[in-house]
Amino acid sequence: MISELVQSLADADQTSFLFLNSFNSSFWDYFMTVYTGKFIWIPMYISILYVLLRNYDWKTVLFCLIAIALTITFADQICASVIRPIVERPRPSNPASPIADLVYIVNDRRGGGYGFPSCHASNSFGLAFFLILLFRKQWLSLFICCWAIVNCYTRIYLGLHYPGDLIVGMFVGGAGATIMYSLLRLVSKQDFSKAKQTPVISYVGLITILGIIIYAGIKA
Repeated sequence: MISELVQSLADADQTSFLFLNSFNSSFWDYFMTVYTGKFIWIPMYISILYVLLRNYDWKTVLFCLIAIALTITFADQICASVIRPIVERPRPSNPASPIADLVYIVNDRRGGGYGFPSCHASNSFGLAFFLILLFRKQWLSLFICCWAIVNCYTRIYLGLHYPGDLIVGMFVGGAGATIMYSLLRLVSKQDFSKAKQTPVISYVGLITILGIIIYAGIKA
């Protein structure tokens, strides 16, 4: 009974992946490749630091940065070092995958090792949920959730993760964010929801996305 349920979930995961992986164009190839990168989001990370420095003393800012670093470390290591070695599920584009020949590949990039759960999703949603809990601002929460969702979809588009990889990664990231935020509140005793200038984070993120769109349009 359990094995049948697992197989049904795996089949649904493969079917949904192939559907979501099929919307391809040269524009989206460039867009997804850049969007999924780590360094492209450095300006947005700097804007987070800017908001913290404008609102809190250096000790509180240090506590926040440590909490964010621990959130991402927790999310990344739970996925990469704990769950992946147990599950050992190949990425969809991996030659060992049963659907490898059906996957749309960009720049001949197939990824390596196992893909369940997604570290990309756990890190993205770890940061997203942490900021949502920290600042509790409606528009920032909406933006950062959309940013994380698109970041996750890039992994499907590039053939590197199944939707199930991303969903489980999201929950791992959310768990890490909740734990670290709770510890931060315990240590700092600050009400971060009163922080000002938080829209800067969304503005910088939107400008970055606009830059990616322009770049992809030119290259395509």
